Amino acid sequence: MRGNGLDSLRLGAALCVLLLAGQANADSLTSEAQDAQRQQAELQAQIDAADDESRAMLAELRERESETRQLEQESARLVPHLVEQAEQLQRRELALDTLDVTRQSLPSLQASLVARLDAWIERDLPFMQSQRRARVASLETALGDPDLDDAERMERILDVWRYELAYGLEMDAWRDYLVVTDESQSSRREVDYLRLGRVGLYYLTPDGREGGVWLAEDADWAPLDDQQRREVRKGLRMARDQRAPELLQLPVSQPLERDNGPLAREGGI
Repeated sequence: MRGNGLDSLRLGAALCVLLLAGQANADSLTSEAQDAQRQQAELQAQIDAADDESRAMLAELRERESETRQLEQESARLVPHLVEQAEQLQRRELALDTLDVTRQSLPSLQASLVARLDAWIERDLPFMQSQRRARVASLETALGDPDLDDAERMERILDVWRYELAYGLEMDAWRDYLVVTDESQSSRREVDYLRLGRVGLYYLTPDGREGGVWLAEDADWAPLDDQQRREVRKGLRMARDQRAPELLQLPVSQPLERDNGPLAREGGI
């Protein structure tokens, strides 16, 4: 009986050892599984972090590409403007280089403009000569005025030139005195003048019985016939806005020329 009890004890001890070994193995497997799960979670976290970083880098790359395209477009838009600015700077530098030369030549240029203006009035139709010559005289005074700078003198000269050029585009009428001098005596009478630009200059007495046209080639007045005086009377009313504009049949004061020779004086104006 003792032998059987001893065997049973041994068998129980063996079973306990086996159970303890199985429990140890189970605990070891559980620990390894937990370690594996933890490592897998860490790896997944690293993968997710790397994925997020890659996405952020991709988004940043796309943003940089967009900024690069915008910069290229802006550069392409600015290049013509920059080229134009460079050309302007070059022109200004060139103007500055020639400024001294221009300043030195400006007084002679101004004097030349005044002299040409005086000669032009001398050769032009004899209308409003006192006012026109007074303007030239004021310019001659301005040329020697030390209180005026070059810009002010030039502006005055150009203003008078503008006055003269405007006369060629105007139809004008006014009343003034006509002085006629012959070999024996001179006469002075009040007349109405009609000017058609620089093409025709006419006068008509207030009673309409006498009239004349200035002939530049002869530097003298030529009489007008009855029909021509009626045309001058119409022209005077047109210039004073008392009649609608229409064609006037009048001789011209300045000779008109074609390539093959002078035109006739008589014509429509």
